[in-house]
Amino acid sequence: MNLSDMLGYADIGQLTRIANAYSCECSSNSKNELIQAILTTMGRNDVFERQVHDMKLEDLRFLNSLLFDTRESYSLEDLVARVQQSRFGLEQKTDADAATGTASKTKSRKSKRKVDAKQEPPSPREMILRFKHQGWLFNGFTGPGKYLFQVPNDLKGRFQEVMKRRLASQLHYMEEPPLYRDEQHLLGSDVKSLLHYACQNHVQLSADGSMYKRHIQALLDRLSVQETLPLKGAWRFGYGRHFNHYPNRLSFLYDYCYYSGYLRENHETLEVTAEGLERISASPVLEEERMYQYWLKLYKGPIPNLLSLVHWIHALATEWVTFLSIKEALEPFIKPYYYDNASSILEVRVLTMMMHLGLLRIGEHPQHGTVIRMTRWGDAVVSSGVVSAQR
Repeated sequence: MNLSDMLGYADIGQLTRIANAYSCECSSNSKNELIQAILTTMGRNDVFERQVHDMKLEDLRFLNSLLFDTRESYSLEDLVARVQQSRFGLEQKTDADAATGTASKTKSRKSKRKVDAKQEPPSPREMILRFKHQGWLFNGFTGPGKYLFQVPNDLKGRFQEVMKRRLASQLHYMEEPPLYRDEQHLLGSDVKSLLHYACQNHVQLSADGSMYKRHIQALLDRLSVQETLPLKGAWRFGYGRHFNHYPNRLSFLYDYCYYSGYLRENHETLEVTAEGLERISASPVLEEERMYQYWLKLYKGPIPNLLSLVHWIHALATEWVTFLSIKEALEPFIKPYYYDNASSILEVRVLTMMMHLGLLRIGEHPQHGTVIRMTRWGDAVVSSGVVSAQR
């Protein structure tokens, strides 16, 4: 439903609180007057953009987690979890403030408690309530969905446009670089290469289920994109079944074949299934779209807002843009994952994997370093919304 529909179902108490949030001048006793005043005020671009501009970073992160989600309603528990996820980085700041505070021993305990209370962020429920009072979240009205929350569909679109302009203002666009990498269709052809290798060789597996290094290296020599084996003892986990043993692209390729039922780990050997033999003979329709869908599913655990990051890159990289400016714009929305910081997640886990999937080109500009741009196929896949809707 759109904002006007949700306002029509809201009770006069909530309408009054929304009207107060926007300083609407109207009678608080007339539901119709309240609705018209709210729609008129919120319909003004300057008012709407000021509201977004004044939001704190954790508010923007919370809002961002809702913008590209295809679900129509959210439980209170889900929203609380999203608020908590939006507060990464606050812990480090609190720790730093505490360390600074211990250096000064002249303040009384009472004074320190007042400072701590002042710095205490609002609880998740308080933030959700504030979003309700601003008319950005609404409760369900009847039936089993009464205690679920919704975001008006038209507001989602307006939020996206305002945030897009805000992010785009930080970017540095330029002409096409002399050299760039474009890996469209290579991942699909390497599915066949992996299955061919497993068919033609007796691939033994170690006790943990991963291939031995001689097989990994022999397989890497057959693939379209060259990768090196992970360093011994390097931190590797969280992005696939045997991610600690395989390089990034091969790890994803292997997981996709296993997930699709093309490969089976049978005790100490790797086997190609009947479905895998069929895949060697012919490529299924829309396989590249399926691979993109699977990547979203596989990587969304370590990167909860992966879908929104892909949508922002799609919206912002319609022309060649520098990696550094994209990094500056999107890094604040990326939660570190153990030893993976926001920068490495964006560069290695998101942008490079998007290039492997054929969604993105990555080039080198002689003056401005790494630059990126969406491919036509990538633009079509992400803008269609078909894959994300099936997530």
